[in-house]
Amino acid sequence: MAASFRPDIQGLRALAVGGVVAYHFGLAGLPGGFAGVDIFFVISGWLITTHLMQEIGDTGRLDLWRFYARRARRLLPAALFVILATLAAGYFILSPQEQALYSRGAMFASAYAINLWLLRWSFDYFATDATSNPFIHFWSLSVEEQFYLAWPALLLLAAWLRPGRRTAVAVIGVAGLASFVACAWLTSTAPAWAFYFSPLRAWEFAAGGLATLVPVTFLLHRPWLRAALGWLGLALIAAAYLWLSEDLPFPGYLALLPVAGTVLVLLSGAGEEQAAMWANGRTNWQAFGPVAALSLPPLQWIGALSYSLYLWHWPVIVYAQMLVPDLSAPQRLGCGALALTLSVFTYRLIENPGRRAGWLTADARAPYFSAIPDARPRLTFPAIALAPALALTGAGVAMAYANAHLAQRNIDPDQRGIEQAAEQPSIARAVDKSCLLDFHTVTPKPCTFGATDAAHTIVLFGDSHADHWSTPLIEAARRNDTRVVTYLKSSCRASRLSTFNTVLKRDYTECDAWREQAISDIIARKPRLVVISEFSIGNLTRDMPAASRTAETARWQAGLRSTLQAFSRAGVEAAVIRDTPINASFADSCVARALWWREAPSPHCDTPRSEAANDGAAAAERAVVASVPDTLYVDLTDRFCGRTACHVFIGGKLVFRDRHHLATAFAETLERPLEKALF
Repeated sequence: MAASFRPDIQGLRALAVGGVVAYHFGLAGLPGGFAGVDIFFVISGWLITTHLMQEIGDTGRLDLWRFYARRARRLLPAALFVILATLAAGYFILSPQEQALYSRGAMFASAYAINLWLLRWSFDYFATDATSNPFIHFWSLSVEEQFYLAWPALLLLAAWLRPGRRTAVAVIGVAGLASFVACAWLTSTAPAWAFYFSPLRAWEFAAGGLATLVPVTFLLHRPWLRAALGWLGLALIAAAYLWLSEDLPFPGYLALLPVAGTVLVLLSGAGEEQAAMWANGRTNWQAFGPVAALSLPPLQWIGALSYSLYLWHWPVIVYAQMLVPDLSAPQRLGCGALALTLSVFTYRLIENPGRRAGWLTADARAPYFSAIPDARPRLTFPAIALAPALALTGAGVAMAYANAHLAQRNIDPDQRGIEQAAEQPSIARAVDKSCLLDFHTVTPKPCTFGATDAAHTIVLFGDSHADHWSTPLIEAARRNDTRVVTYLKSSCRASRLSTFNTVLKRDYTECDAWREQAISDIIARKPRLVVISEFSIGNLTRDMPAASRTAETARWQAGLRSTLQAFSRAGVEAAVIRDTPINASFADSCVARALWWREAPSPHCDTPRSEAANDGAAAAERAVVASVPDTLYVDLTDRFCGRTACHVFIGGKLVFRDRHHLATAFAETLERPLEKALF
């Protein structure tokens, strides 16, 4: 073992991967386990800066080939193996449409650019549908590799300007500060960019890099201070794991918690004196308590496996949840054991041998970038030196592309029909997608459907759950000489209820402002009827403790009553359509998989009515409607649900396009019952 080896860093790796795995495997006690990735970023910044600064300081040069060769040996073989194994398993588990989609993700993962692919779709890492993407965890590896491309240039720039610690601190500090400010700003305005874009995560690597430049002489002979820093750092990491959650704006300012904690732990274990003690096997347990804790054999073992375990844990749990949607605690433990077993296999047979693979380290005669200020920079970088790494990367991209092409050929007419049904927009959005307003727009946009000289007007008011009723409502209204005017805003209930927006990670103030303007506009129109539907409060309160659920339901009832009373006092009749059930799985994906497996969609994809239909919330809603004059309650739940289960595939049609929005083709079949209820 190298004299520079630090067991505390290996232990930190174990804490980092442990937090990520615990979060992904659904351990409720560690809701902030995803911050383990930030620990990895800081560690990478520390190690890479240490190595590069030492090389620049010793030689005035930077051997880029040796640097990138080490990265290739460390990362490429295991990553490629897991990517190909995940694609192979996906052939038997994923539907052809999913295979085609995620094979494209595998292409970008192979090239360490999947974070950019996810940005292209503004993909939310914390969204529910992220659980079906077996390659999404490669985003952090992509960010790290992109950091490796840029960081040597930054350090060379510092050495070019003026060799020495101060210039390096200034350059790294300016870059890190700019990255942090941009990240903090965009966390609330463009969260996907703040999360995935490598320049906006660079400050976390920079924090680790700056920590390497902190003089540790003062700490070397003050073991009590080193121990205090280490324990404080571990406490901050623990606080991040226990306090952070996917509902908070992240990374932004909150990422300072795991980043600062990791920096303190790294500083606690820094110093040549301690490195020598480790190398000689004479660690002082009393003087370096946190270091000793991180040096425990189980943490060292997990730390050594951390890269392979990170690669494997996510596809294992993703595929397991597809095969068994409601995994029990023992089943999740079994998945963890499987991921650990695969990690041991990969580490011993692929990752570790790959580090020593001679064919990945073909000697290129001292290719370097000179950083000596009074000399021109010289770069010798033979193309042959890049060939092995490029060959591995190209193989991954090529095989993922071939898999995507094969998957496209396997999409039969039934699969294509499911795909088209899920993609077909409602009538309102088909005419103008902005009829359903985005999160940030406050001014209402009424959209009118039907003849301008129609005898009557009705208004459809609410969120996306009102929007999917536009399909049967507009046609039913047309047959009754009535035009429909829509007032729709994404994730914004008609009920006067202030809510938290899980995408914006803050209170949804835009919704409150839009709702009040919309209510005033609707009353001014004096329509014959206002039709309201909204995402059921039961979907949000199902996991709350009983007391909290009761209080939140009462708050929602008051908000719904306030909205209905505003219309009633203005002499405008209202009808509330009971919300659709919420399914345990994404209906389109589940049905497509069932057809691929040659199985009937039911009961594999159906959800028990007791879990899906929100009968309790519906009863509370019905009670509010009954208390307000001139208000009607419309309940079509029996069209989706039997006595025991709610269905996702009825009469050869896909009922839902995701977990809870009606598929347009099925919504068309509800035209007659909705007409009977309203007209």
